[in-house]
Amino acid sequence: MVERWIADSGLSERYPIYTRANVGEVFPDPVTPLTRDTGIWLAELGWRDAWERVGAFDHSEFDPDEIEQLGITGGYCYLNASLIRLFGERAPGLSAQAMDEQFFGTQPGIPPYVEQPGDVDLNKTERIGQTFGWALTTDDLPELIDDQIATKVLRDDRPDLTALTDRELADRYFHLMDTHFRDLFAHHIFISYMATLPVGILSAMAAAVGDPSLVMRLIVGLGQVDSAAPSMAMWDMGRFVAESPPLMAEFDRGLDGLHDRLRASDDESAVKLCALLDEFIYEFGSRGPNEWEMRSPTWETRPNLALAAVDRMRLSPVSAAPIAQNSRMATDREQLVEQLSESLAGDPATQGQFLAAVRAAQVFLPGRERTKTNNIRMVHEARMTMRELGRRMVERGAFDEIEDFGMLRKAEFDDFLADPHAFTHTIRARRAQYDELSALEPQFVFVGEPDFPDAWTSRAANNVAQLSSGEVLTGLPGCPGVAEGRARVILDSHDPTALEPGDVLVAPITDPSWTPLFVPACAVVVDVGALQSHAVIVSRELGIPCVVSATGATRAIPNGALVRVDGLAGTVTVL
Repeated sequence: MVERWIADSGLSERYPIYTRANVGEVFPDPVTPLTRDTGIWLAELGWRDAWERVGAFDHSEFDPDEIEQLGITGGYCYLNASLIRLFGERAPGLSAQAMDEQFFGTQPGIPPYVEQPGDVDLNKTERIGQTFGWALTTDDLPELIDDQIATKVLRDDRPDLTALTDRELADRYFHLMDTHFRDLFAHHIFISYMATLPVGILSAMAAAVGDPSLVMRLIVGLGQVDSAAPSMAMWDMGRFVAESPPLMAEFDRGLDGLHDRLRASDDESAVKLCALLDEFIYEFGSRGPNEWEMRSPTWETRPNLALAAVDRMRLSPVSAAPIAQNSRMATDREQLVEQLSESLAGDPATQGQFLAAVRAAQVFLPGRERTKTNNIRMVHEARMTMRELGRRMVERGAFDEIEDFGMLRKAEFDDFLADPHAFTHTIRARRAQYDELSALEPQFVFVGEPDFPDAWTSRAANNVAQLSSGEVLTGLPGCPGVAEGRARVILDSHDPTALEPGDVLVAPITDPSWTPLFVPACAVVVDVGALQSHAVIVSRELGIPCVVSATGATRAIPNGALVRVDGLAGTVTVL
């Protein structure tokens, strides 16, 4: 058993609580050495930049040479919960508990917050308050538009990678990462923390009137949420397929080889669908499972992943159209805002704070998703550069797989380019270790030192008792609404063919590759998650009842069982 992965990092003694919550959506699998040396380290620096911009921390509070915002142990990436909790304690109007609720959800084994020397810093509290004041009064985020334009230019200006030398490909990769990623990631973290402010204010107001569900209903159907945009485009392709008998027949033959069959067909509808797919891939091809990891596939590198989602949507009824669901949720939200604002007319101060929080939510919650998209688009350009290098190495016999480039350390590239075959054995050994770690379920929370990987359980093991008829699994409310359907436990977004329209999608975790599967589903249940998790944000846009932090749902809910999902109560009942 691998006790220490080559990409593992040091862990902070000052900030000792680490969790897979939230970051598990970003890095569900182990981190490769190349991603650790470039993406993770630059993310660490960008995170520190964001903290300083918020006013919560200074650079001097962190180790200049070690990763502290994140941690990698046993190959898996962890989020430092101590730092985020401390931000909640330093920020006016927030708390450690509020940050736990927004970012982490249910975390068995996490200790309560205990104040440490140096935690209280009134100067930082004042600085954070000034930043919050700006957040509650700004109406737009022009820097995100600039980032969007800049990253789209990177895609538009992608050179002919096949014409570059090996050295030019490697240099391009490191130049892209070193030039862009730190700033883009800093913007992502800054906007993420600003998004906690309106949610925190609305949560406090909802709790004060005894109706916690209000906060969910006030942040649904916001529009312009980038993570939901691919679903809208896929829906259009699904409708096109549904209206074409030849395409329906082609999809009915199965997903294996579907992309190649469509490309080879001279049928007019197949040609049109391929054109739509090309447009989709150009715009959204950077998205996919585990999309922050360079080694992972995307919709551009593996188009069948996108077609698998289109395949599920073609079978859905017209009533499942995501734009219609979004419009309904938006109308309900606007009516609720108007109703609550009128009820607060006798208290102008509270009414003003309420309306400011609603406005800030409309700015920063979609903004958070926009920053993520900007990052992923840039990361994908770096990925495509390395994939060309990997393709050549497979042809030369130095790599077994295109993605083997991820098994190299940054410091090894000069020697690797001089003699690629000298690294073949090392890469194979690392890939075997990577696969060994990938089969394990990492410890969810630890304080100080983690268990060694040999104490972790296999992902294939099922040590959770399945629910019987009438039993209820409780999680956290994600998106309001009640739905009944057959539970379909889907463990891999690569193969969603078991999911039929009207089923309840039960997933271990979700990232943008799962988003299109929300559309045919009548509800979504996820093992982990919180108010700021991907599943919640997307389900609110698509108007789908959602329950997150339903611990063990993929093992406890019998596949095929009829279940009722109550997104307002946060419960799943086996019927």
